[in-house]
Amino acid sequence: MANDDQKDYCIWDPKTSPACRLKKISIEEAFFNAKHKSASAKDCFSGLDGNKQSELPTSCKNLRARFQWDKALKLLKKRSINNTSSCPPFCVPIPNTDDPTLSNLDNFKSSLVNFTLSELKNATHNFSKENLIGRGGFAEVYKGRLLDGQLIAVKRLNKGTSDERTSNFLSELGIIAHLNHPNTARLIGCGVEGEMHLVFQLSPLGNLDSLLHGSNKNKLDWTRRYRIIVGIADGLLYLHENCQRRIIHRDIKAENVLLTENFEPQICDFGLAKWLPEQCSHHNVSKSEGTFGYFAPEYLMHGIVDEKTDVYSFGVLLLEIITGRRALDHLHQSLVLSAKPLLDANNIKDLVDPSLGDDYDQEQMDRVVLTASLCVEISPILRPRMSQVSILLRGDDFFQEFANECPRQSLQRAYSEDY
Repeated sequence: MANDDQKDYCIWDPKTSPACRLKKISIEEAFFNAKHKSASAKDCFSGLDGNKQSELPTSCKNLRARFQWDKALKLLKKRSINNTSSCPPFCVPIPNTDDPTLSNLDNFKSSLVNFTLSELKNATHNFSKENLIGRGGFAEVYKGRLLDGQLIAVKRLNKGTSDERTSNFLSELGIIAHLNHPNTARLIGCGVEGEMHLVFQLSPLGNLDSLLHGSNKNKLDWTRRYRIIVGIADGLLYLHENCQRRIIHRDIKAENVLLTENFEPQICDFGLAKWLPEQCSHHNVSKSEGTFGYFAPEYLMHGIVDEKTDVYSFGVLLLEIITGRRALDHLHQSLVLSAKPLLDANNIKDLVDPSLGDDYDQEQMDRVVLTASLCVEISPILRPRMSQVSILLRGDDFFQEFANECPRQSLQRAYSEDY
């Protein structure tokens, strides 16, 4: 839980001039705290001189992190922000829908198709290995096709004890009932005959992992990769800040991103997801569950779960999309560790997937690489929130377009901002 003790941090202070300067501040003055959110954009970015190097207090130990934040602010200042009158909480628009099926769990349940075990076996060819597209700690995911031709992804909860399977099934169903966003997977039904299954809508493209590391990799040009990156960021921002409940996914990876026919990403598999009540800064778990290679350090070592846990996993996923390499290679070598020297040297040419060549938008690539480098910082306090990630990925045009459309709301403090 949150600790009220006053402690100092080395962090970016928007009130300091120049704007990118780091200094020792307390949690009440932390980055984008509620009392800073109404500061004018000109004040936020005033004093940022691209031709001068900002002074840095000798007490700050993380020079590279400061440099990365400095680069982020310079990117945001590339275009004029003089016409931006205020600096509200950054967010993406929530789809304006009055779908009554998500108003409560009872109505949601009535909208689902109840599949029999024989129907799901027929659709997946008796859960054949050829149809296996994902595997987790408590379940396996198979692609299938119903009799009417509809493609589906079937999550088969077949691991753990009977009580564990039941608990995981109900927990995931309860979380999905609160979701209504184009970048989260659409549940179309479930099955409880013999085993427990969750059935999702699936397109011929399958999931991101199968496309990024499969024989059809050539379909993922940079335009599509960038679209996927932005969509995943929007989905995570919705889960963290715009959903009815704060949701930490805990297993963001390429396998858990379904792709529609238009290459629109949809975050799926909420089996490890956690509610995070408003009064809590973080959640503690006794053991680390998820996928090695995507674990945030504080999660792996201390079992700490908050929004920054997902941010780190998202950073690893960005590197995976940029490089075309897996989070862990066949020798179990970490992509983050191998990419760090290239990120530090800003060596984008050697970082980018060779299959892309030079066929990518340089400014977009700069933004994505910068965002990835910030998201995989070892210290969670140096990682951006997903609201900040959306701005870094899209730029200030996005900020100006939606600044007046997004509801003002106080941002929840994560564990990394309380300690």
